[in-house]
Amino acid sequence: MDKGKRITGAARDKLAAELKAAYESGASIRSIAESTGCSYGFVHRILTEADVTLRGRGGATRSKLSS
Repeated sequence: MDKGKRITGAARDKLAAELKAAYESGASIRSIAESTGCSYGFVHRILTEADVTLRGRGGATRSKLSS
């Protein structure tokens, strides 16, 4: 993809479908951004526009100690 070039119309819809499929198959926004050469913010925006339900942040969670 060309850096800084606007993507509109059918090309944007096609890209949104591809990014949505990748995200829903388990890829992270960051990994999609890296593989497509797009910014994290751009990928996030496209997924949001495509009505994708975004996953919560990962990482370790803390559980309460039972007392």
